[in-house]
Amino acid sequence: TQPASSHWLGLVHPRAYPHRRRPRRGGGAPPPPPRDRRARILSAVERLEAGGSTAGGAGIALAYDVARQHLVEDGNNRVILATDGDFNVGASSDEAMVRLIEKERESGIFLTVLGFGTGNLKDSKMEGIANRGNGNFHYVDGLLEARKVLVEEMGGTLFTVAKDVKLQVEFNPARAAAYRLIGYENRLLADEDFNDDTKDAGELGAGHTVTALYEVVPAGLPVPRGVDPLRYQPATEPRPPVETPPGAFEDELLYVKVRYKDPDGSESRLLAHAVADRSRSPSRSFRFAAAVAGFGMLLRDSPHAGGLSPDDVISLAERGRGDDPRGYRGEFIRLVETVRDLDLLGTAAEDDDRR
Repeated sequence: TQPASSHWLGLVHPRAYPHRRRPRRGGGAPPPPPRDRRARILSAVERLEAGGSTAGGAGIALAYDVARQHLVEDGNNRVILATDGDFNVGASSDEAMVRLIEKERESGIFLTVLGFGTGNLKDSKMEGIANRGNGNFHYVDGLLEARKVLVEEMGGTLFTVAKDVKLQVEFNPARAAAYRLIGYENRLLADEDFNDDTKDAGELGAGHTVTALYEVVPAGLPVPRGVDPLRYQPATEPRPPVETPPGAFEDELLYVKVRYKDPDGSESRLLAHAVADRSRSPSRSFRFAAAVAGFGMLLRDSPHAGGLSPDDVISLAERGRGDDPRGYRGEFIRLVETVRDLDLLGTAAEDDDRR
């Protein structure tokens, strides 16, 4: 559809605004053109060039200034930061950038960080900025990923439907003796933070889905501890399943609670849902997600990867590939094959030993 004239797009180049010359509010930056001026926008983008020092802090502050000047009430107001994260002039440390973003997010303007480049890529800084700025982070390594982020999944990337989204999962001890969340180490919250509306959390975009995988030990089976036995206490036997009265949650595996705020809200809402314990064949999407998680554990040399190999990841991903009309899953499989063929994980010798 043709965007309304109230839609605005402003371009800010941080190299052009060093921290000593940050323009005052209401001046220094030309008013952004209406979005329907397509030729002018494309011409401005084509004239952008990389090079020189990067006043990242000043550029981000100016971008928020421009966004506030043209704020659309009840609209989708967002700063899109395209960078390699190598800010080398002005506020450039992770802590300084986080403080700046935390201050700016109170204006109700959301943030999307797009990472580009190699070599000096500062992905930790970019992810930290996005996490603290009511935003999201994507690394764009090619045209296919750019199309995925900015075209196919544009709603999830650029249009926030809920902010400060928190999830809390409680497993039924009658069904699960132990469990472990795979990944999300930098997104964990304390139990008491779930009900605390002052704690910042993630944002959810239109059409956005979140996948969380757990490794679960069924009730009655021994739980691997991975620690030395205690000197003054005897080894504990596997805990028997917790007895529950008939009909009291006996068919439930876990209970999921979700808290979220409206994009312009300050008080959270609560959703809750019980998940039944039923056996079924894993879907293709589940198989593929498991393959991605397994590859992540291999890259991090996780002790939880066990005997998993790149070939196992490829096999699992192939079974979960499905139709794959856009080729995203096929791209992942080719990436794992490249890692295997170049032995970038150094597992070839170990595989030979097992054979």
